[in-house]
Amino acid sequence: MMLRQILLHIFYKLNNERTINAAYHLLRGKRSGQTIQDVGIFKLYPYFGILRKLSRPTFEDGVNSLRAEGWIKTDDNGYFTLTESGGEQAEKLTPTFFDGWHYQGNEHIFYGRLSLIVQSLSNQSAGIRAFVPIQRNEEIQGWCRRFLLESDFRSGTLQQTLFNELKTSMEQGELSTLQKELIVERLTGVGVTGVPWQQLSFEHELSELDCQLLFISALHQWLDIIYQNKERFIYLSRLMETIRIDNVLTGSAYQTAQMYNQGYSLDQISAMRRLKVSTIEDHLVELAMNEPTFDITPFISREQHQAVQQAVSMYATKKLKVLHDALPHLSYFQIRLALAKGEV
Repeated sequence: MMLRQILLHIFYKLNNERTINAAYHLLRGKRSGQTIQDVGIFKLYPYFGILRKLSRPTFEDGVNSLRAEGWIKTDDNGYFTLTESGGEQAEKLTPTFFDGWHYQGNEHIFYGRLSLIVQSLSNQSAGIRAFVPIQRNEEIQGWCRRFLLESDFRSGTLQQTLFNELKTSMEQGELSTLQKELIVERLTGVGVTGVPWQQLSFEHELSELDCQLLFISALHQWLDIIYQNKERFIYLSRLMETIRIDNVLTGSAYQTAQMYNQGYSLDQISAMRRLKVSTIEDHLVELAMNEPTFDITPFISREQHQAVQQAVSMYATKKLKVLHDALPHLSYFQIRLALAKGEV
């Protein structure tokens, strides 16, 4: 059960320092300050938003299975403790590849575009002009219509070129045979209907959720291959338009970052944006997480940054209160910046 493995790895990374709900919000991609900071502090980038429609009952089933295995214990306040056997099991895991931080559910838009274009080209090759589109989303339909017209799809060259790109790009990565099959079997063409999840689950003897998680992982790996080879996979790169999120700052944090880079102080930004200084501090912590070149030394010296990292190692925790008690001369903001930035 892949969800159970993913949850165990998340709880292992969280190190008994958050509630179980932290994992739920992470998987659904909640863009709250706390969840965003957890992503950076505990290095949980791969899992952010990979299951945006995850239901609470399904999530609780996954937690209950960990509890039944004796890998975690929970209390009435929602906190968990990873047991010794749970920690041993987590260390044995080879986590499935995900890149949720950069795609955040947009992989489904990419596949929606691909599936409609494949269906359109299949019908065009068969001389069929009218058909019921597999994708009902009007934005996807409009995007695909523009793509096909701009690519001169009636000439017949797009079909072969796109097929070659699909084949070559999927062979280039480390996608399993099953993952390739899931990508292809979901496509629709003339005389071929995309296989529903229920049937795929039966055929591959996996749960529907496992099939979907393998599919999402496959898309993330595939998209990374296309992204790294833009000049080679011209049409697939165009399908990736607006799909990968390289500027992952929230809208409000982005505005703060722009003002900070223009030379405004935290107090000035707070006054101009009519936001609390603590909110502006949240934005800078988010910036420290996501911008490798962001310099935190105006707020915390290298020696102080090193002291935070040493305290994290000494006390085996990233709990702010514990670290603040150990380093009372540093503010919570300074400690959060050091945690977000990571190793000196």
